[in-house]
Amino acid sequence: MRGDTLERVTHWIFGRVRHRAGRRPCVIAGLALLCALAARPAWSQDAIDDLDDLTTAAGASGQSATGWRGALTDSFRLLMMEHAGRIAFQEKTRRELGGPFFRDYARSVKWPRKWEDGDAWGVNYVGHPIHGAAASRIWLDHTDHDPRFDNTAAYWASRGIAAAWAAGYSMQFEFGPLSEASIGNVGLDPATTGWVDHVITPAGAFAFTVGEDVLDRYFITLVERHTRNRFYRAVIRVIFNPSRSLANVTEGRSPWFRPDRPLR
Repeated sequence: MRGDTLERVTHWIFGRVRHRAGRRPCVIAGLALLCALAARPAWSQDAIDDLDDLTTAAGASGQSATGWRGALTDSFRLLMMEHAGRIAFQEKTRRELGGPFFRDYARSVKWPRKWEDGDAWGVNYVGHPIHGAAASRIWLDHTDHDPRFDNTAAYWASRGIAAAWAAGYSMQFEFGPLSEASIGNVGLDPATTGWVDHVITPAGAFAFTVGEDVLDRYFITLVERHTRNRFYRAVIRVIFNPSRSLANVTEGRSPWFRPDRPLR
């Protein structure tokens, strides 16, 4: 496809989605960036190289802690990123930031009495497993486990321990001092608390972590063997490994980072 044709197609797609998105500047800005990258493949490859250089250098200079201390530090960073997103994009969260903090927090922590918590299906069964899998990946990154899928007892044990780390992260995210209960008072209304997140987040984290490992080893590497275009390879890595991409950003790396497979 010629460059001018590709550019017209991407502008048409952007126009259609912008019409449906209404006045959501964050959505429009993100789509505009993707369209600009797609319309300029050569430029986008240079941009990917520059971003790789910057983020790899930043990650190398800033990631000194290893083991559970490093995992705890980066999990805290992930937690702060998620809460910042909640405050920025959820009016209901901002609405509950006022009032007596400790009293409202204590009233928000409740023993779940039902399964659902009022969130949409995609939030509970896709979003929460992805953020749990990102916490799992942070644990794996800091404990020097091989990122590749391998059907061995050591591999499955490492992913099980990582899922347990995700369960602890999820418990803090739901009920801890820096949680949905304390920041936004989720649970103050009994209809907003349920068992779904406590079960689906660690179970989904395990499934996402293993699934992404399988995709990375067998599908993504297959695609990469058939194209040298770094932009398309980066996009494939991000789309088919979303939790790994989130963990990479949290740890100061490029979203498409792989320790054993640089894009160049």
